Amino acid sequence: MTTITAERAREIARDAYVYGVPMTGSYKTMHAFSIDKGNRQYKGPFNQILSFARVFTPDDTAFVTPNADTPYSFASLDLRAEPMVIEVPSIEKERYFVFQLMDLYTFNFAYIGSRTTGNGGGRFLVAGPGWKGDIPKGITGTFYSETQFVNVVGRTQLFDAADLDNVRKIQDKYKIIPLSSFQGTKPPPPAESTAWVEPVSESDERTSLKVFDELAFLLQFAEPPHPSEAALRASFASIGIVPGKRFDPSALSDDMRQAIKAGIADGQKQIDDYRATLGGKTDQLFGTRDFLHNDFVVRATGTQVGIGANSRDEALYPILDKDAEGEPLDGARHKYILRFAKGKVPPVKAFWSVTMYGLPGQLLVANPINRYLINSTMLPALDRDADGDLTIYIQADTPEAGKEANWLPAPKGPFVVFMRFYWPEEDLLNGKWKIPAIMKAS
Repeated sequence: MTTITAERAREIARDAYVYGVPMTGSYKTMHAFSIDKGNRQYKGPFNQILSFARVFTPDDTAFVTPNADTPYSFASLDLRAEPMVIEVPSIEKERYFVFQLMDLYTFNFAYIGSRTTGNGGGRFLVAGPGWKGDIPKGITGTFYSETQFVNVVGRTQLFDAADLDNVRKIQDKYKIIPLSSFQGTKPPPPAESTAWVEPVSESDERTSLKVFDELAFLLQFAEPPHPSEAALRASFASIGIVPGKRFDPSALSDDMRQAIKAGIADGQKQIDDYRATLGGKTDQLFGTRDFLHNDFVVRATGTQVGIGANSRDEALYPILDKDAEGEPLDGARHKYILRFAKGKVPPVKAFWSVTMYGLPGQLLVANPINRYLINSTMLPALDRDADGDLTIYIQADTPEAGKEANWLPAPKGPFVVFMRFYWPEEDLLNGKWKIPAIMKAS
């Protein structure tokens, strides 16, 4: 290992921590869903569609701010041996669906769905770095990942509870097919057996040197580095973060260990400071490599705000964490309202929703009516004010008679509200439509 000063090691550790937050966040989800069979969040093995004809609840804790609007379909793709083919059926034009393809860096490098590829169905090939094979006939589109592992998140619109069987039938037709099976050829040798690293615990992931052991493990699946990152990745090796090698803090001097640990704190401070500037706007946190301009602080902030969120053209996720007076939301202290003026609900081509999350965990909130959101598919069942406005009542206790239909239950404590605008219209993308503030009701 090249001799460097403690000051320089601290700078490198800061950069490595910020760079690594998205990768370790991706891996945490992948490990829970497809590797650790003892995890209660385990869904199934690699290279299989794992669908759930239900919406998420407070029992789903594998990642923060889960969507409770659309039944999910998940897949963890292992592209080391060969590419995979994602097959989707033809879906009625009124129903929105999307498959988001996210590499280990958390770049949303490709989309399959209503907005991008349409509802006519197709077969889409997903290849990892280094694959240079021919595209076979029958492939609708081809996407290349910078990393050998890909998290796929599918969402299929649910119109109401009676629609679950229809969603299930669609999900049953989602398939992942190895390229060799698609072509009817002999499969290649499987990838070498992997000694999976245990993800760093939630209590340690923002402070412990263990994060660099996990990062070093993951970097081997993101080779070669993007040309713009080659020098940065080389600097990581100078403090012992080498792709596929164990990071060994015991090999460092006490001064160097303390410098590297201080670098982690510096990196987290960069993320926290940037997050404090967002003002609830998150649409610049998620997207392709080009969209994010290699801004690693932005990318890491997106991971901690809500890993797996869509790019802005697919969905917007405004965060309402303060009321109109600038005070943090707290269901133990106040009741609140969110009011949309007549004819001024969010302009979207698919649907919109308002979802409740408790703090600090940013998870769905258990409540007596098992309602975690209010969305546009519920509009026929919601009551309107005398002037035609739509008022949502956000509070911990059951509202007074006549307001229950519009109740979004809150915890008796701090909370945050995420809005979701799927397939946003131009007025949302350009900011012409303004998001109403949450107001104190008492």
